[in-house]
Amino acid sequence: MPQMMPMEWTMLYITFLMTFLMFNIMNYFIQSSSKQIKSKKTISINKMSWKW
Repeated sequence: MPQMMPMEWTMLYITFLMTFLMFNIMNYFIQSSSKQIKSKKTISINKMSWKW
């Protein structure tokens, strides 16, 4: 491993960096798109006037 040339280290770094970025970008867009599909639910509140 220490005998690797500097160019190989940069290619290795770029490969891992691109893999990491692609994973994060895909994960971000998958999560944000699922939130838009859900419809807005109306909350029904039953107001009761208590007479003590």
